[in-house]
Amino acid sequence: QVQLVESGGGLVQPGGSLRLSCAASGFTVSRYAMSWYRQAPGKERELVATITGIDGGTNYADSMKGRFTISRDNAKNTVYLQMNNLQLEDTAVYYCNGRSSWYNYWGQGTQVTVSS
Repeated sequence: QVQLVESGGGLVQPGGSLRLSCAASGFTVSRYAMSWYRQAPGKERELVATITGIDGGTNYADSMKGRFTISRDNAKNTVYLQMNNLQLEDTAVYYCNGRSSWYNYWGQGTQVTVSS
């Protein structure tokens, strides 16, 4: 059974940091393009970052470059999103996604709230 389970969300002050985790089961993350998306209230879901399956290359949305880092631990079959210098506008539900040519998997999401 395929599952993506996100964790690590919570409440943080502006300028703070969080690390999100996405634990996968039922497939191998190193063979998929793994991404983090986010959706703020009243807004469309947007791509945050991607790590490719073959070479582990990374891509980021422009507003996250330099603040967010996506990484992968193949032994744990887990993908991470390190988020630094969080701002109010980073408040959203963050979703993990695994995609191949044939499959597209989503986690249930984890809430990140940035507030003073």
